[in-house]
Amino acid sequence: MKILIGSKGRILTGIAILFAIFYMSSSCTKDSMADMNGTGGDPGGPKGPGTNEVFIQDMAFNPATITVAAGTAIKWTNKDVVSHTVTSDAGLFDSGLIATGGTFNFTFTTAGTFPYHCTPHPSMTATVVAN
Repeated sequence: MKILIGSKGRILTGIAILFAIFYMSSSCTKDSMADMNGTGGDPGGPKGPGTNEVFIQDMAFNPATITVAAGTAIKWTNKDVVSHTVTSDAGLFDSGLIATGGTFNFTFTTAGTFPYHCTPHPSMTATVVAN
């Protein structure tokens, strides 16, 4: 009898482990992993940057070029794990350091092309085009 009880316990433990593995593997699809980093599974998807919005993510500005009408405000959201800046190459705007989850807004009141970068990470560059 003692041997049967031990066997039942091992069988139940094995079933529980198999169930946990199945549950975890079915929940780790490409789309669910993309949801964890805020991309919604595809660029421009429901959780990607909206209109007049730029995500700072994976050491890049997304989108790298955004076109808006003059007088439009753009919102940058830092979805990366390190702080970044949104700094105009011409000195027109500077967000200062934006922590993870932080935002910065700037209104482009005149038409023009406005390149910008991240001060701590100078290889991160992007452009706003205001018409």
